[in-house]
Amino acid sequence: MELSPHLAALRADLAAAAAVGGDEVARAASLLSDAVEPALRLVLLDLLTEAADELARQLPGATVELRLRGREPELVATPDPSATTPGEPEPPTDEGTARLTLRLPEALKNRAEAAAGAEGLSVNSWLVRAVGSALSPRPAFPFTGGSPGPRRLTGFGRG
Repeated sequence: MELSPHLAALRADLAAAAAVGGDEVARAASLLSDAVEPALRLVLLDLLTEAADELARQLPGATVELRLRGREPELVATPDPSATTPGEPEPPTDEGTARLTLRLPEALKNRAEAAAGAEGLSVNSWLVRAVGSALSPRPAFPFTGGSPGPRRLTGFGRG
């Protein structure tokens, strides 16, 4: 979706309205339209973000995102990665859930999708498990075998 034609139409409407006031008013309108174009782009992006949120609420099982390609926005609807598939374990809900936008390099995203698929999980469930594992307490000195009890080191040392 290109914003430039819409901004050009607004600029033309402003110029036409200002032409009634003479050359000085037309020049002021031209300067004003140049000055407010970046702000107008941001307002339009905010409007499109709200539209994406509203669409996402109306499309169960899908997310709608506003993405920028250069300076031009596009709305993209995709299946909701947080929705679980049949037979897949639900993420723990003892504390409620929260939505988080995560930006990953494309190569890392592809690896996460492949790992989740190999285990028969959605990317969301796989990431929940990976984050939970990364945040779980670890022993100060991980052991590589044997019993997890106290260990004794013997030998000689030089100082």
